[in-house]
Amino acid sequence: MVIQATNESNAWESFVDFVASELEASRRAYDEVTQMIERSQVELTRLTQRNANINAHLQQLHNQFESVPRSDIRVVYDSALDAQRRLLVMRSQVEKLQNDQAHLEKYINLLERVQSFLTEGSLAGGKRGGNSGMAMLEKLIDAQETERQKLSRQMHDGPAQDLSNFIVQAEIASRLFDLDPLKAREELESLKNAAMATFQKVRLFIAGLRPMMLDDLGLFITVQRYGETFSSETGAEVNVITRGAQQRFVPYAEVMIFRAIQELMNNAYRHNQDTLRKLSIEVFLEVGDQFVRVVVRDDGKGFDVHQLQESSGLGLRLIRERVEMLGGTVDIDTAPGQGCRVTLQIPLSNITL
Repeated sequence: MVIQATNESNAWESFVDFVASELEASRRAYDEVTQMIERSQVELTRLTQRNANINAHLQQLHNQFESVPRSDIRVVYDSALDAQRRLLVMRSQVEKLQNDQAHLEKYINLLERVQSFLTEGSLAGGKRGGNSGMAMLEKLIDAQETERQKLSRQMHDGPAQDLSNFIVQAEIASRLFDLDPLKAREELESLKNAAMATFQKVRLFIAGLRPMMLDDLGLFITVQRYGETFSSETGAEVNVITRGAQQRFVPYAEVMIFRAIQELMNNAYRHNQDTLRKLSIEVFLEVGDQFVRVVVRDDGKGFDVHQLQESSGLGLRLIRERVEMLGGTVDIDTAPGQGCRVTLQIPLSNITL
C-alpha cells in the first residue's frame, strides 16, 4: 500500500511538472510564431507590390506584343510566374503560421485551465487527484492523436497524392518545352489549375482544423455559416437556431462546442446517406442564465442506444468526455426509425470569459 501510494504521488508530481513545462514551451513557441507572422506579413506586402508591378509590365507588353522581342516577353513572363509562385507560397506560409498560432493559443488556454485546477485544488488531493490528473492527461493525448491521425489520412489521400502528380506534369512540360512549346504551355496551364485546386483543398483542411471565423466572429456566426456550407455540400436541410446573448466564451470552450456540433452533424449525414428522402438537421444553440445548451436533432433512421454504448464510437465518446471535463452533461435520445437528438449542457460559469 505504501509503495502504491508513493507511485501515485510520483505520477501526480510528474503530471504537474509536465503541465508546467508544456505551458512554458507553448508560450515560447507562441511568441516565436507571432514574430514569424510579423516578418512574413512584411514580406507578403513586398511580394504583393512586386507582383502588381510585373502584371503592369505584362499589360504594357501585351499592348506592344508585335514590336517587343520574344526574348523580352519570355523574361517578363518567367518573372511573372516566379512572382506569382512566391506570392502563393508566402500566402500559404502566413496562413499556416496563423493556424499554428491559433492552435497554440488554444493549447495554452487549456494548459492554463488544467494548471488552475491543480493550483486551486479543484482536482481532489493525494491519490484521487493523481488518478484524476492522469486520466485527464490521457484524454487530452487521445483527443490530440485522433485529430492527427485524421489529418494524416486526409493529407495522404489528397494533397500528398496531388503533389506527386505535379512532379510528373512538371517533368512532362520541361521535356516538351523545346519540342512543342504549345503543348508545354497546355501542360503548364493544367499544372497551374491543379495546383490551385490543391491549394483550396489545403485551405479547407486548415479551416477544418480551426476555422479562423471562430476566432474573429465567435461561436454563433461560425455555427450559422457552417450550417449553410454543410447544407450546400451535402444537400441536407439544415436549420440553425440561436437564442440568448451571443457572447464570447473562453477559446477552448468555443472550439469544443463547435467541434461537437460539427461531429454530430457529420454523424447524422454519414449514417443516413442510404435513406431515400432528404435528411433534415436542426441545430439549437442557447445561452441561458446558468447553462449553455446545444441540441442537434435529425429525422434520420435513428439507432439503438444500447448498441452505441457497446460500440467503440470514438466521436460521441470524445464529445461526452470533453463536455464532462467542463462540468457538463450529454443526453442521447434516439431509437430505430425515430431520428436522433443529442443534447449538451455546460455550466456557463465554467466557460465565461
